[in-house]
Amino acid sequence: MPRFNTHKILGRFAAALAAVSLCAFAGMAQAEAAHETSAAKSWQTGLHRTDLVKRDLGVSDREVIQVRVDFEPGVAAPRHSHPGVEVAYVISGTFQYQLEGQPAVTLNAGDSLYIPEGTAHTATNIGTTAGSELATYIVKKDTPLVVLQK
Repeated sequence: MPRFNTHKILGRFAAALAAVSLCAFAGMAQAEAAHETSAAKSWQTGLHRTDLVKRDLGVSDREVIQVRVDFEPGVAAPRHSHPGVEVAYVISGTFQYQLEGQPAVTLNAGDSLYIPEGTAHTATNIGTTAGSELATYIVKKDTPLVVLQK
């Protein structure tokens, strides 16, 4: 008649459970790393800018620039600032804006937001479909429009 060695069975069960847990943890870590890598790259392929207007304001050092920015779902613009003010108007979709030193704000189609000069911020399409914003800038001439921040 066979005898069961409880310690041996429990030891094997514990080893199997540890192996499964380790594999699951490693898989989650790989998936998270892949997600972070794709998220880091996604703004470069998931944002599409269409320049609409660029005009001198008649003031020696200022111009107005208007741009349509289309975001694929889940895409976030990197943290950045502008050498002047921005007024963002949501054409379609749902966006979350995070301005430095302020709580996050969620805007839907028809909502707008004023972003002061030099304020670091991000914009994320938190909706499940493509979203668009109309960005109007009043900025210093001959200065890069977007300054990436850390």
